[in-house]
Amino acid sequence: MKTLYAVLCFLWLVTPVSAQAAPDQRPFESARPLYVGARALGMGNAFTAVADDASAGFWNPAGLIQWQGVKLFGVNKLYNRDDYRFDPKGIGYSYKGYSLFWGNKIALGVDSGVPDFNYYGIARQFGPYVAAGLSLKFKRRHPSDVYQFFGYQTAYDIGLLFKPRPNLKFGCLAQNLEGYGIQWLTLGTAYHYDTYQFSADIAFPTDGTTPEFYIGTEWHPFPVLPIRLGISNGTFTTGIGIAWKGIHINYARIFEKPSASDFIELVINF
Repeated sequence: MKTLYAVLCFLWLVTPVSAQAAPDQRPFESARPLYVGARALGMGNAFTAVADDASAGFWNPAGLIQWQGVKLFGVNKLYNRDDYRFDPKGIGYSYKGYSLFWGNKIALGVDSGVPDFNYYGIARQFGPYVAAGLSLKFKRRHPSDVYQFFGYQTAYDIGLLFKPRPNLKFGCLAQNLEGYGIQWLTLGTAYHYDTYQFSADIAFPTDGTTPEFYIGTEWHPFPVLPIRLGISNGTFTTGIGIAWKGIHINYARIFEKPSASDFIELVINF
């Protein structure tokens, strides 16, 4: 308990008072995980309790403990890049209940300028059912003549993962985006049945505005061919993947307005 208090006090201190986020015109302009990973996007951004691939450092850092070894991923927004460009990437390492993560999400051509965030995450498994994780997020300045390992605005995510049964998981993500305290609290659940996986998230903004709802499903008609459908806060999504040994290629489309956007993702497991 003393360790938890110390971590919370540290997070309070490192988050600057003057930090002000630009008004969100698109979901990825702030340090929220939406649109990170074509698999998660194909499942309607309902990924808080799933979080079992390298994008977990964005979605729920506690999920990083769900494998052993190294996983890395990169996502590219396809041909319709005149509207905006969004290309997140990351790498996670897990060994015997401990995990480390680095990730970057950057968007170009959006109203807020160049939202660019570096993530540094750590996770720990506590017993057979519970894991906890923490990601520190640093917004980076543009333009800059040097590589920025950190940045000028510090925020954080705290994640929890609870797995009472092999086919049932619950996730929680508490997010600080600016200033002090938590601005978003997301609760999620995932249920696996036969060749299907169902997931649902509800995200509560702490300012009392309307919650956001996300639901998704993933179906494996064949071991190498997952098919995904979802609804991301009222917007329909779909996706498909190809899995061969340690290599996964995922495609997703979100039918946002005024036109749909397409993403492709490469995941490599070692």
